[in-house]
Amino acid sequence: FARIHETNLKKQGVIPLTFQKPADYDLVQEMDSVSVNLAKLAPKQPVQAVFTHSDGTESKVLLNHSMTEDQIGWFKAGSALNLLSKK
Repeated sequence: FARIHETNLKKQGVIPLTFQKPADYDLVQEMDSVSVNLAKLAPKQPVQAVFTHSDGTESKVLLNHSMTEDQIGWFKAGSALNLLSKK
């Protein structure tokens, strides 16, 4: 991600995620559903995604992010603007 684009996504409450292993991208299929566990979202900690394929099998992958503690607060509030409006 370009630095400005990445920051804009974060301010809007979107987590820019990248595959920890680039080859894991090839595990994703067109009709997959995806589940990402963000309950323990923390700086410098990967998150796990589970891709459930149409045949019922699953692929589990790790995703990286560059969110800081403040940016995680933006995400939890829905956006940086939402967080600021509550102060």
